[in-house]
Formats: sequence, C-alpha cells, structure tokens
Amino acid sequence: MKLLMFYTTEFWFKTFQKMLPDVPDADVERQVENAVVVFYQCESEDEDRFKTVLAKAVKNIKWLTRKFSTETVVLHSFSHLSTSKASIEFTESLMGHVKLKLNSVGYTIHETPFGYLNEWKIHVAGESLAKVFKDI
Repeated sequence: MKLLMFYTTEFWFKTFQKMLPDVPDADVERQVENAVVVFYQCESEDEDRFKTVLAKAVKNIKWLTRKFSTETVVLHSFSHLSTSKASIEFTESLMGHVKLKLNSVGYTIHETPFGYLNEWKIHVAGESLAKVFKDI
C-alpha cells in the first residue's frame, strides 16, 4: 500500500466523472478544514497481508493527525502511486476497515467517492511533516 498524506488547512473536492460502472451515482462537493488528506493506493501484494496493511495504515494516519492536533481525515483513492493495483473489492474492504477503526476512536472521516475522477483544491501547510509518503 502506498500513502501520500498531507496536512491541509483547506481541502475542497467535487465529483467530476464516474469511472467505474458498478459504483453508486454520486454528485458530491465538500470543503474540509484542518485535516489530514490521505491519497492511497492498495497494491496486489497487499491482498495476502490484510491485517498488517490495515494496522500500518491506521497507525500512520493516526501518527500524522497527532502531529497536527486534528482528528479529521479525508480518504482519496489515487491509483497513480504504483503500477501494482489490488482488486476493487479488496480496496473497498480494506478502506472500509480503516474507516471503522478510525471512527471507533473518535475520528471524523470524509471520503471522495470511490470510482470517480474528482476535481480538488488543496492548501498544504508549509511544515516539512505536512507532506509524508509511506510505502507500507
């Protein structure tokens, strides 16, 4: 799994175009402030290590949110982080578990609609830790 995480003072997104025919129709526009935005990609090799990837993803997200005293997270599927791609079913299951674990300890989770191209505006803080890449 690849995670590209940003601490953002503002993140705005809007659905642009549906790319997967089996996902629900969505017309979403949202602005989130003081959040860690997580661009993620699940890889095919992750499918054999669900529990490990889940634990490390949650740990890394929580680590960065603590650095910036926020409990707000935006999850965004970004299939440009690797040439290896997990199945859609695996990705949806894993990220569903990530959301459940974070929600269970008080995090507010926003998510760009899966299977859509989105337009977005992002204001990333200047600190070095505001931009973090993790290869899990």
